[in-house]
Amino acid sequence: MIRDITLGQYFPGNSFLYKIDARVKILLTLVYLVLIFAVNNYWGYGAIIVLLFLAIKSSKIPFKYILKGIKPIMIFIVFTAVLNLFMTNGEVLWQWGVIKITKQGINYSIFMILRIVLLMMGTSMLTYTTPPITLTDGIESLLSPFARIGVPAHELAMMMTIALRFIPTLIEETDKIMKAQSARGADFETGNLVKRVKSLVPLLVPLFISAFRRADELATAMECRCYQGGKNRTRLHQLKLTITDLWASLITLVFIIAVVVLNILG
Repeated sequence: MIRDITLGQYFPGNSFLYKIDARVKILLTLVYLVLIFAVNNYWGYGAIIVLLFLAIKSSKIPFKYILKGIKPIMIFIVFTAVLNLFMTNGEVLWQWGVIKITKQGINYSIFMILRIVLLMMGTSMLTYTTPPITLTDGIESLLSPFARIGVPAHELAMMMTIALRFIPTLIEETDKIMKAQSARGADFETGNLVKRVKSLVPLLVPLFISAFRRADELATAMECRCYQGGKNRTRLHQLKLTITDLWASLITLVFIIAVVVLNILG
């Protein structure tokens, strides 16, 4: 299960989606997130699914690899769906005592599942197709107008990217600790849910120690390279808008219009 978490990982490639400017990808991802939570019917979600499918197809990333990132949150998805199914008021379709299923509850459950799955898959495409350094430059460039009012754009971008980059590192470290403790007799696979959660408690101390050690090593490495923040820093690869970004924006705009129209008509 730990190894199934793919959030924050970069999948090397050279397809259409990789060539889009990082700033454009970040903005399009934000628009995509707004659409997910603004839609309230199946036709609108159908258009969003088509848009996501085109993005996955153009990235040439194996679909099973993207689905792999959904597995760790399946329990959360099921719990949220069940909660909406039985806790939503409306037209009652089935009832047993205080437990009831309504027509609106079924719709809300399906909508919630679609939102979580589309949210995870869509945001993962951003990190899969964008190197961490390029992602940092994109975030910094988008935040740079706010630097005039005192917002530390470079520092915020650096912190966000380091946090994303540390996710797969900590996942790998957790997997190593689990294997080491399993070799010494620890059991993480058997027993009920409560017992399995309790068995993970001994992982916290070595995991925290490892995280602090890696953070200290990163700080030392940055100091050795005379890192002084974003002021007067130059980049090896400058971000430039190309015709690819224009095509990506136009395609997204068409789907935005389609989603809005379908959402109104639906």
